[in-house]
Amino acid sequence: MSDLPAAAERLDGDPPLHELLERDADDLYDHAPCGYLSALPDGTLVKVNTTFLRWTGLRREDLVGRRRFQELLSPGGQIYHETHYAPMLRMQGSVREIAVDIVRADGSRMPALVNSTLKQDADGNPLLVRTTVFDATERREYERELLRARQRAEESEARARVLAQTLQQSLIPPAPPAVPGIDVGAVYRPALSGEEVGGDFYDVFELPAGDWAVVIGDVCGKGAQAAAVTALARHTVRAAAIRESRPEAVLSLLNQALLRQDAPRFCTVAYARLARRPGGDVEVHFASGGHPLPILVTGTMRPRSAGRPGDLLGVMPEATAEASTLVLEPGDALVFFTDGITEARRGEEFYGDERLAAALATRREAAAQPMAQGLVDEVLAFSGGLPRDDIAVVAVRAAPAA
Repeated sequence: MSDLPAAAERLDGDPPLHELLERDADDLYDHAPCGYLSALPDGTLVKVNTTFLRWTGLRREDLVGRRRFQELLSPGGQIYHETHYAPMLRMQGSVREIAVDIVRADGSRMPALVNSTLKQDADGNPLLVRTTVFDATERREYERELLRARQRAEESEARARVLAQTLQQSLIPPAPPAVPGIDVGAVYRPALSGEEVGGDFYDVFELPAGDWAVVIGDVCGKGAQAAAVTALARHTVRAAAIRESRPEAVLSLLNQALLRQDAPRFCTVAYARLARRPGGDVEVHFASGGHPLPILVTGTMRPRSAGRPGDLLGVMPEATAEASTLVLEPGDALVFFTDGITEARRGEEFYGDERLAAALATRREAAAQPMAQGLVDEVLAFSGGLPRDDIAVVAVRAAPAA
């Protein structure tokens, strides 16, 4: 800075530096990369730079002393100026980055961002409003493109959700089939509000020689991918059940099918084969692939877990699942469920195994469908009506003797 006075005195006859700076300041104001406007407190324009005139196609002689700043705005902008812009300017002394549309000479609109400051005298009386105008055409288009991209993404997500929900509805039977000599009840409840597709599923279908199969499972994850794995699991079990009579062999084939998928997905599945005996008894052969063990409900004993636990499916090449066999006498029930039952929460408290056993004990005389529905209703009440996880329950009951 110490060289500035010396530099101001040119020996070659050039104008002094301070004159050059003054001229540059005037040129910078007039041709700045933004519009500059000065107006009286009522908005009447008293000074306008060339940049603003070039952007809008308006003439200086038509603006200065003739029009107010707010008159250059679109109708919506004029309303906003009166209700928000001007009051904020008077109260705060400045406004920043207000988005408006300025009407050009040809009637088109120029998106703009404006900043204004209010110059006051020593007594605080308003003297002048200074405004900078930035052309926001590209920014507005960028914002619109972002909005369009967001809308496309939301529409795509909505289509995917509807597709997945439709797929899942096709995989969850609307009602369990009527099985001669066996009372079957089933309930499915998706998590939270039910908008997101879950991974729980069940199926009840007839096997050769008059036997019946029950399968219940829980696929890792949610959404369309979980629904696709659910479809794979359901159809694989149906196909395997025709080839294999042993429940552990059915689960082994499902495990191999899961391992062959490009995207790794694991699940827990319980599979049972039901065979009616003379006299009304139902023989059940079942196995669990990492799934919660079913609960046996009889007329005399406290409800208890039945069977042996097995390995999660879709993780290891050789998943172990040990088969178990039990006989349901007339009136006895076997209840299959997903972990959305026992892991339902109220605050930090889980519904748990004890509540499950107690709930089934109070319903030991109920038919299969009321038994399953009553259990789900109790869990929903416990968790405040919005379970965090999906819930599926299948109850099979040997028909009581006539």
